[in-house]
This record gives sequence, C-alpha cells and structure tokens, in this order.
Amino acid sequence: QLLEAKASLSLAQTQHALQLQQAKTQMNNMVPKKQFEQLQNSLREEQCKAQQLQENLHRQAEQTCRQLVRTQEEHERLLQAAVEQAEGLEHNLRSAEAVLAERAAQLKDTQAQLSRDKLLIKDLREENRGFAVALQAAELKQKSTEEKNQLLEEQASALKQLLGKITPASLS
Repeated sequence: QLLEAKASLSLAQTQHALQLQQAKTQMNNMVPKKQFEQLQNSLREEQCKAQQLQENLHRQAEQTCRQLVRTQEEHERLLQAAVEQAEGLEHNLRSAEAVLAERAAQLKDTQAQLSRDKLLIKDLREENRGFAVALQAAELKQKSTEEKNQLLEEQASALKQLLGKITPASLS
C-alpha cells in the first residue's frame, strides 16, 4: 500500500508539475492587464470613430440624395420650359404660316384684280385714247405692286426658310 501510495503521490506530483508548467506557459502567453485595458480603450475609441464615420457617411449620402433630387427637379423644370418654349415657337410658326398664306392669297387676289384692270384699261384705250394718261398711271401702279408682290414673296420664302431652320434647332 505504501508503494501504491508513493506511486500515486509521484503520479500526482508529476501531473501537478505538468499543470503548473502549463499554467505558467498560459500566463506567459497572456496579455498584461494594463495592456489589455489599453487595447480595450483603443478598441472602444476605434469603434466610436467607426460609428462617427458611419454617421458622417449616412449624412453625406442623405445630402447627396437630396442634391440629386434637386438636380433632377431642376432638369425636369428646364425640360418643361424647353417643351413649352418649343410649343410656343410651333404655335408662332403656325400663326406666321397662316398670316403668310392669307397675305399670299391677298396678293394673288390683288394680282388677279390688277390683271383684270389691265385688260379693262386696254379695252378702254382702244375705245378712247383720251384715257391714255390714266392708263399709264395704272400701269405704273401695277408694276410697283408686282415688284412689291415679288419682294413679299421673296420675304415670305426667306421667312419660311428661317422658320424651317429655327424650329428644328429649338426642338433639339
């Protein structure tokens, strides 16, 4: 029994020495308390900084989003203004075309009337040479009107060309 007790004691001492050695090794691998507290404080500070950065990033994202919304609204407003301006120009073009068509019709009527007057004057000249002076005045008037008609037709053509150039440019 004594031998068994000695063997048990020896075994217990060996196990205890081994456990002691393991505990010392673990203690050597452990971080000192002061260093652990410093690391813990550093960790808290870094976590605070990270949280502040996240909050700043969130605020910046919200500001950017608001700015994008404002920019989009501004673009939509500008687009609406451009559409309205294009519609106004189109309306003005239609009005100008209508006025030009009416003026051209008036000029045609005037030209037709002048042609009829010329024939009448010619017939009257044959009947009566006494109206020769009146006939000359009417012919001068007709010539002036034809020149004005030609000038107006050229102006109408130039205006149509100008409107043709302005309208696509304003729509784009």
